[in-house]
Amino acid sequence: MSTTRLLVLGGVRRFGRAHGYEVRRELLSWGSDEWAHVNPGSIYHALRQLAKEGLLHAHEVEESEAGPPHTDYEITDAGREEFHRLLRSALSAVDVRHPEMLTAGLGFLTELPRAEALALLRERLDGLAAWRASVAPPLDELDPSDHLRELLGWWVHSADSARAWTLGVIERLEAGAYVMADERG
Repeated sequence: MSTTRLLVLGGVRRFGRAHGYEVRRELLSWGSDEWAHVNPGSIYHALRQLAKEGLLHAHEVEESEAGPPHTDYEITDAGREEFHRLLRSALSAVDVRHPEMLTAGLGFLTELPRAEALALLRERLDGLAAWRASVAPPLDELDPSDHLRELLGWWVHSADSARAWTLGVIERLEAGAYVMADERG
């Protein structure tokens, strides 16, 4: 649920105040149902759960000429803290087998100050190096005829590819790409 929590908190945060349909429409427009396996039901469940936990404030809106009764959500201070905690974890943690949390984090990359985003991505590089180091020795120890070399080779290749990609993001951020949270007027 961490990916869904990050997406929903971030979605509500971007709107300022939004009802479930707006958050759902926004997240589905990102294709989150495909890459994060977030379906409409899980978005509505997350909204209710996050409100129950005090991370969102639920505003009941009466029926009006504008539409039927509904609930608007607004992020709380605790919700902002949780959003940033999840975002920091998404950008720094390494789980190459389950990239959806990183993918969600990238959607909110510019919500951080540039220096912090760079530091988190450098942490990710360290984690990738450690992960690669943990799978590379067994690869070297396997008999050349053992087909498991392909599996471990895939993991090494994945770590190397993730490292190269992360270095590219770092280079672009260092060169001034994107308007980050601390650069908005």
